[in-house]
Amino acid sequence: HFHNVLCLSEAKGMDITMDDEKALWKKCAEFHGHECGGLTIGYKAALYAKELLDLDFSEDEQVVCISENDACGVDAIQVILGCSVGKGNLLFHICGKQAFSFYDRGSGRYVRLVLKEKPREMTKAESFAYYQACEPREMFDVKETFLALPRKAEIFGSARCGCCGEMTGEKWLREAGGKKLCPDCLARLSGK
Repeated sequence: HFHNVLCLSEAKGMDITMDDEKALWKKCAEFHGHECGGLTIGYKAALYAKELLDLDFSEDEQVVCISENDACGVDAIQVILGCSVGKGNLLFHICGKQAFSFYDRGSGRYVRLVLKEKPREMTKAESFAYYQACEPREMFDVKETFLALPRKAEIFGSARCGCCGEMTGEKWLREAGGKKLCPDCLARLSGK
């Protein structure tokens, strides 16, 4: 069973130097295309998850992130933790919250980080400066994850759609009129 990480004293912590942090920030900003408060939120969330769960960059699906938004911060999580849609270890549970659930498949540990409210209304520039100056533990509430850890990504064979002729993952093909059809053709033929 997976258990949560609510006790900070249990975290091993990562010794990240200021130079390492600056290099990581630069890499995140280059990937994202610009610096902004939203990128900073994901950057700090990824660093905090690294600290709490003793995570490293995920070459495969060892580290999983379920983001509750599709905003700028997700790019920093991709860069720092190696979570990506293509590998199946970056998933979305879109509900408009600046919240991220992180899972370590190896240790079974997980944590949900939820952005705290800013102390006052701020301009974009003020917000960026505020988040840049904050320590991650000042920015996020550490909560228990309520989203189940997804299964590892599955690899499916492909077959040709009997209508459009396009290669489609076998999992998504449906039998109709004696042919295997992709979801688009099935919807067109059924009038949906």
